[in-house]
Amino acid sequence: MAAVLSNNMNDIKQVTFFMEECKRAGIQVLGPDVNESYYKFAVNKEGAIRFGMGAIKGVGASAVEAIITERKKNGPYKSIFDLAKRVDLRAANKKSFDSLILAGGFDSFEAVHRAQYFEVDEKGLSIIEKALRFGNKFQENKNSAQVSLFGETSNVQFEEPNIPEAHPWTIMKKLSKEKEVIGMYISGHPLDNFKTEISLFCNSSLDKLQQINQLEGSDLTLAGVVSEVQHRVAKNGKGWATFILEDFTESFEFRIFNEEYPKYRHFLVPQCIFIHKIKNGQIMDGKVRLGPSLSP
Repeated sequence: MAAVLSNNMNDIKQVTFFMEECKRAGIQVLGPDVNESYYKFAVNKEGAIRFGMGAIKGVGASAVEAIITERKKNGPYKSIFDLAKRVDLRAANKKSFDSLILAGGFDSFEAVHRAQYFEVDEKGLSIIEKALRFGNKFQENKNSAQVSLFGETSNVQFEEPNIPEAHPWTIMKKLSKEKEVIGMYISGHPLDNFKTEISLFCNSSLDKLQQINQLEGSDLTLAGVVSEVQHRVAKNGKGWATFILEDFTESFEFRIFNEEYPKYRHFLVPQCIFIHKIKNGQIMDGKVRLGPSLSP
């Protein structure tokens, strides 16, 4: 399965499909980790599949190679500062660090959570920027160190910057950031906390809408999270919108027009979760009525 995932790592829909297959087969798929991941999907010592760093947007092959080469040579990384002073920062730049953190690649550094890396000080510097400055300074000193008369290398110690306190991100923010750099949710799903409600109140899922012509006149109840929204203005000056709704099975694009748009546009924001009904082919809901003008 690791090989199958690696073979399809450029197609996020296929990756999502095969990760679901892994779940059904009882095979654990873990998120990326700078201390365990390789460029492609691989199997760790515990028999779980570890997400490949090459599948993360903004992390190039050269950055992954630099991280893996140094890890093999001198062991696992202890912190972002340890990583910054050991890897080739010409290959692993700020964009690489940003993307790895957002994807969960630094989560094995348990003393620090993701929000702390992006917390800025009074000078507007984040821990990521401080770590890169620290790493560059350390490496410059190491490369320019002169051998003394006694055959020893001068070793100047640099103090690591303090990591500031910060409020942890909400689950929704954490997951949305993961999706930005991976294209899918890794550590969970926005609907995880609503599984009971979905099982009790919904009788269908979004993947059933792929055969929408066969569902005419059906009564369906669906739940989803809004992932993307585009508000538009028609030639007649009236507003309308397209939005993508996602559940555990599929994502689907809907459109909302006419009087329904101004009435319910406040629900159309990313990460909004709602349940709606398709009644005899019309979209409506007792709590969030989207109306018959909302068509897939």
